[in-house]
Amino acid sequence: MPSTIKLHRVFKAPPSRLYKAFLDPGALCKWIPPAGYTCTVHHLDAKVGGTFRMSFTEFDSGGSNAFAGRYLELVSGEKLRYTDVFDDPNLPGEMTVTVLLKAVSCGTDVSITQEGVPDIIPEEMCYLGWQDSLTQLAQFVELGARPA
Repeated sequence: MPSTIKLHRVFKAPPSRLYKAFLDPGALCKWIPPAGYTCTVHHLDAKVGGTFRMSFTEFDSGGSNAFAGRYLELVSGEKLRYTDVFDDPNLPGEMTVTVLLKAVSCGTDVSITQEGVPDIIPEEMCYLGWQDSLTQLAQFVELGARPA
């Protein structure tokens, strides 16, 4: 049965900066790959109905996983909802990711839900990957950031 991953974190940065970090190809390459991986954004059309394609490459082995998706909902500074589909047939199905951004006194409260994670990916590995990514996101968006 595919699993659902739920994450929550508060960032010392305004919602607009976090929203942009999810949609800017250069920013994504800086923060989204888990530790030990690089990212290539092959295509990104940040609009509802637009698509993206990227790949993560493991630094030591050079092994790569490509995935693509479609933007289902984009509300500037508030919400992103998109799909992810892996190229690898061993990672079947379509995942849906929902990112909610809420301005708070010290920055932005972020809630992420990833639904439909393939059975072959252990939940704990998914959480670890996201934790790496969110730590890198904080380092990226919080530098010099002032809460809105």
